[in-house]
Amino acid sequence: MQNIALFPGSFDPMTIGHEDILRRALPLFDWIIIGIGHNSKKQSLFPLQQRLSWIESIFSDVDNIEVTY
Repeated sequence: MQNIALFPGSFDPMTIGHEDILRRALPLFDWIIIGIGHNSKKQSLFPLQQRLSWIESIFSDVDNIEVTY
């Protein structure tokens, strides 16, 4: 059985703190799924596709992270 983590958020923007949490979690899980959501209670600063692209590039060196929305 695999240990899978789901890390949801709007990531608008993705911060160094988000990245730090995820990199610290890497040895604890077989797979990490980053779920980009929409927070209807705040106005978006960046479009979804741009946030997706940024997060994918931040973790391009990691094989066991998936970014989705």
